[in-house]
Amino acid sequence: MVKSALVQDGWTITHDPFPIDYGDVQMQIDLGAERLVAAKRGDEKIAVEVKSFIDPSTISEFHTALGQFLNYRSALRANEPERIPYLAVPEDTYEEFFRLRFIQEVTQEHRLNLLIYNVKQEAIVQWIKLSNTAN
Repeated sequence: MVKSALVQDGWTITHDPFPIDYGDVQMQIDLGAERLVAAKRGDEKIAVEVKSFIDPSTISEFHTALGQFLNYRSALRANEPERIPYLAVPEDTYEEFFRLRFIQEVTQEHRLNLLIYNVKQEAIVQWIKLSNTAN
């Protein structure tokens, strides 16, 4: 779903999944992608962790997703600092849950980059980039 949406948006999927090691810890981010942008900017690279938020406890899923995002961002900072991490969330979850004041504050505090996608249309609805780099 998100993979298809990224391809439609002009991205090339480079990793599915995207393995990343940090010392003795091995992790896998759901997707790695890149696309050629304006010549002055060169290649733009991202890593995307996809979450469906289908668990009855949305806040528990958010805790897990936030922890994963922070770990992946740290590992990317060490291994591929040019690659920007994103958390992909369904549009309805974004509208119903990520608009809550507490969630917005946590998202801002931790500079959580979001990729909002429409499940049925398999399309990216919105990019929210709160940090320019993987740090």
